[in-house]
Amino acid sequence: MQLFLWYTDIKSTIGGELIIYHSKEKQNKDDLIKEFLGTANEIQRRFQTEDDEEKKWMIENSPNLVIAEMMKEMTVLSLHVLDAIGKLEPVNGNTISKKFGIPKGSVSKITRKLVDRQFIIIEHLPDNKKEILFRTTSLGKEIYHLHAALHNQIESNMNRFLQRYKEDDLRLIVSSLGEIVRTSWIYPNTISESSALSQKNSLISEEIETNINLGSLFVNEEINDIIVMLGKLDSRSLKKAKTILNDVFFTVYEE
Repeated sequence: MQLFLWYTDIKSTIGGELIIYHSKEKQNKDDLIKEFLGTANEIQRRFQTEDDEEKKWMIENSPNLVIAEMMKEMTVLSLHVLDAIGKLEPVNGNTISKKFGIPKGSVSKITRKLVDRQFIIIEHLPDNKKEILFRTTSLGKEIYHLHAALHNQIESNMNRFLQRYKEDDLRLIVSSLGEIVRTSWIYPNTISESSALSQKNSLISEEIETNINLGSLFVNEEINDIIVMLGKLDSRSLKKAKTILNDVFFTVYEE
């Protein structure tokens, strides 16, 4: 009888400790998810200001004072359209719209302004006068190369920054961001059928969701469904993801 009572007491103690452990782990995850979602909000705001930073960099680093002055009147979307033309020239508006996801109406409006500013010219096919093609002028090419230099600067700095992390850390951030891209935040359980890994993680997510009550989290509607993806990570992985995202998007490194 004593042995049975001892066993029962030990079992009860272990069971109680497990309950406390899982309860603490859940609380830690909930707290980390709140922090992560707060960071996601900051990232969203950062993206809204990043375009202005890019334009400022191009103005400051333009070797041509005329172009630097013209850049002040250009919108970020105009730069993207000019960049698309520089990459694909000669190219028509439909191709720009499809390849870069820019509405056709916006492409038409912007290309007219770029023509007026003599950044691009219009060409016609010899056998099809209705087909309008765009090509950069010498001024347009200078802006295109300046924009390319900006992105080379960004990629170089990003590469140097990420080299500090271990392979496992990089795999985590690549995997997490990949799932974000593949996941629909409107229908969070609907993800790309072509991704076997994504399908597997969806099943794991459904199992975890039954044990974690995330309904009490108050987050912005735009990113609320990201909880589904974050629920797949353990506490250690959430800490890594939060640290990496914070470093990538909010830490400024000097050249």
